[in-house]
Amino acid sequence: MPLPVRARGAYSAAKTPPPPRTVAAPGTTDERRTVTHILLLALRSAARHIRPFTAAAFVALAALSGAASAQHAGLRTLVVPGDEPVNVALFYPTARSAGVVQLGPWRPVVSLGAPVSAEPLKGLILVSHGTGGNELAHHNLATRLAAEGYLVAAVRHPGDNWQDRSMITSGRYFGERPRQISRVLDALLASPEWSARIPAGRIGALGHSAGGYTVLALAGAQAEPARAAQHCRGVQDDPGFCALAKGPKAPQPAAAAPAATAPDGTLVSVADARIRAVVALAPMAVVFTPDSLKAVSVPVLLRVAEQDAVLTGRYHGGHVAAHLATAQAATVPGAGHFAFMAQPSQALPSDAGDAAANPAGFDRVAYHAELESQVVQFFGQQWTR
Repeated sequence: MPLPVRARGAYSAAKTPPPPRTVAAPGTTDERRTVTHILLLALRSAARHIRPFTAAAFVALAALSGAASAQHAGLRTLVVPGDEPVNVALFYPTARSAGVVQLGPWRPVVSLGAPVSAEPLKGLILVSHGTGGNELAHHNLATRLAAEGYLVAAVRHPGDNWQDRSMITSGRYFGERPRQISRVLDALLASPEWSARIPAGRIGALGHSAGGYTVLALAGAQAEPARAAQHCRGVQDDPGFCALAKGPKAPQPAAAAPAATAPDGTLVSVADARIRAVVALAPMAVVFTPDSLKAVSVPVLLRVAEQDAVLTGRYHGGHVAAHLATAQAATVPGAGHFAFMAQPSQALPSDAGDAAANPAGFDRVAYHAELESQVVQFFGQQWTR
C-alpha cells in the first residue's frame, strides 16, 4: 500500500559507543555520584571514538545553571536490575540551562544530573533503538520531549545493542525485546522518585527499525516468527532484513531477520495495555500478522523512509499501513533508513552502511526539526482527548 508522501528524512544498528552509565536502582537521586560517573565514562568512551577533550569542558557544561525562561532537558542514567540488567538513559525536564555535551559520537543538548523541574510531567515516553544501537541514538527526540515536559526512558536492549547482539539468534527475540521495555516501565512505576509524578494513562512508546517492531508489539500487534523465513524465501529485494537467514556467520546488518525457533503458526503476544500511543519509525514489521495489525486500537504515528535500503518499505512500514487503517502514516521523501536517528558527529560504519551518512540531497538535521514537532504534537493530542 503506497503511503502518502510528506515531510523530509531512518536507523538501525550502528556500532556506537556506550552512553554514560551509572549502576543504580530506580529512584536513586544521588546527583553528584551520577554526574561523576557520567563524566568519567563519557571521557573514556570519547577517548576511543573521537578526538580528546578535557574533563574540565564536561564539568563546565554540566555545571551550567541560571534563570531559565523555559524547560530544558536533564540527563541521568539508571540500571534496572535482573538476570539481564537494562541500562536506561533518563531525559527529563529541568529548569537548569543545558549545553552540548559530546558523548562518543553523540552531541545531546542536556544538563547532566540536573534537578528535575517542579512542573508536573506531561507523560512518560519509552524509547526503543534499532538492532545494534544504544540509548543515545535518538537523543534529539528525547531532549525535545523532555524540554516539552515529558520523562523519556531510552533503553539499551540487553542482547541487542552495539556491544552484544546475542539475542538475535536466541530464538526469543520477538518476545524478549518488548518485554525489556515493559520491565523498564515496571521499574519506573515502582520508583519512589518517579511513580507519583507519571500521569496515569499518559504513557507512550517510540521505536525505530527493530524498535519500531518493539513498540508495535507492545501496542498489540502479534508476530508469527515463521513469517520471517517465509518472506525471505519468497523475495529478493529485502536483503537487509533477510541477511541473517543465511546463517549466524553471515553479515549482520542493522535490521536483519532474527532467528526464529517457534513452530509455524505460533504467535508472539506481548501487548502492554499501559502504553496508550506509539510512534513507529521505519519499523521491522513483515513478521506481524495482518489480523493482529487490524486489531491494534492505540493511536499509531508511522513514518517510512523513501530510500530505505535496510528494510524495504513496502514489506515493513507499508505492511503496517495496509492493515492498520487508523495509523497516521507517511513516507519521508529522500530519507534513508538511518534518517530517524540523531545525526552523529563522526562516521559510524556498520554492516548496513554508515549510520552517519545521508542520501544525496537529504538534510537529516533539518528534517529532525520537523519530526520532533510531529512527535510532540502526536503525543500531546492523545493526552488531550
